[in-house]
Amino acid sequence: MQRRAFLSLLAAALGGASAPKLFAQSFATEAAPTGAGAAADYDFWFTRLMYDSGDWDVDQRMPANIITSLIDYTRLRVDPKEHVLALADPRMLQAPFCYLAGHKLVEFNPDERRNFETYVRNGGFVFVDDCNHDIDGLFAKSFETEMASIFGPRALQKLSNRHPIYSSFFRFDGPPTTGFELNGWGDDLVHDYLKGIEIDGRLGVLYSNKDYGCEWDYDWRNKRWLAEDNTKFAVNIVMYALTA
Repeated sequence: MQRRAFLSLLAAALGGASAPKLFAQSFATEAAPTGAGAAADYDFWFTRLMYDSGDWDVDQRMPANIITSLIDYTRLRVDPKEHVLALADPRMLQAPFCYLAGHKLVEFNPDERRNFETYVRNGGFVFVDDCNHDIDGLFAKSFETEMASIFGPRALQKLSNRHPIYSSFFRFDGPPTTGFELNGWGDDLVHDYLKGIEIDGRLGVLYSNKDYGCEWDYDWRNKRWLAEDNTKFAVNIVMYALTA
């Protein structure tokens, strides 16, 4: 069963008889696809997660670039807007893909922690990006502590460079290097791996210290100067999230 179908069942199960009414409602501005049946009109919509403890609203041009690449390269029906939901809001449980990033402290409140765990354990996918590019930075240390408290101290593991995410659409030998890894930003290291949390053999959390969000955060008119479109790996991430 693909993630989206599974998440629809999850939303109904958690909401009981009231779930269809709840999830059919028009959400707040930019919170989710609006209008009756709107979610059914799209295969993918980009959901950014707000959380109380840190600076969640980073890399503001990045989602538009990913959305454009999905439209250009795939046949997915893609919502052209970024949507923002609080992690504590149960409506995030319906999203096919969630993005969480920042530079500062990650310390979930009880509602955030409950939704994050429920979403991941029941087929959801969260891409988490450390905007500091620093494995010893505040975001990295606090996020990893949060994951250990929810899923256990050994849940977050390095992914093999043969993981299916590297061949879900385009083919990569491993995680693409970012310019921030090469210019001395953050910890001044090239991280040749990504980390993740798998639930029943399926990746539910993809975690990067490579600062992909900043790498993909540029005015769309500047993409023509790139020798290779650096958002192609984002397409892989989304395609894996939707099909694994």
